[in-house]
Amino acid sequence: MRWILALALALAAGLGALYGLTGGFTVLTAEAARRQDVARHPRAIPPAEVLAGDGRVLGLDQDLRRDGRVAIVNFFYTRCLALCLAQGSLTERLQQAIEARGLRDRVRLISISFDPRDRAPDLARYAVRMGADPGVWQFLSFARPAQRDAALDVFGITVVPAPLGEFEHNAAFHVVTPDGRLARVFDLDDPGLALSAAESLSAPSTQGAR
Repeated sequence: MRWILALALALAAGLGALYGLTGGFTVLTAEAARRQDVARHPRAIPPAEVLAGDGRVLGLDQDLRRDGRVAIVNFFYTRCLALCLAQGSLTERLQQAIEARGLRDRVRLISISFDPRDRAPDLARYAVRMGADPGVWQFLSFARPAQRDAALDVFGITVVPAPLGEFEHNAAFHVVTPDGRLARVFDLDDPGLALSAAESLSAPSTQGAR
């Protein structure tokens, strides 16, 4: 009888620990748990200098606040021939949806390269390749490696150097509020959800001058 009671107590303790680790059984992976936590507690984006396709150096957090729109952010590098191109195609569809739904004054797109080799001319050429409207979709690259690493950590992006100058990396759509906080994260196959979240987080009072 005692061993049955002990087993029951152990099972209850294990279930309790699992309940806590999975957010009440609602998530079963570390990444899903992280995304749920981001949705509950938006995370401030650390200061980071970024280079734009026109050669300007911007403060990412300052630019977000000055612009005033909700941003859907993703990460790439211009020499990527697989995942980044697929991500770019999906982002182009988001651009079309933003235009079609009349959201260009409330939502914008930002693609940020983590490759230190990507400079202003590379970004400008890639923007043309992707059919980007500069009023909606902006391409940037990190200017300082230390700031890059801190920002990627907040966004949950892992980048591993691979042979032939390539990188292995994960990807997602990140919804960032105008005050510079990561508020939601969505898989690449959920661009519609990302746009819906961005639209719901945008408001006329947060719009700024373009």
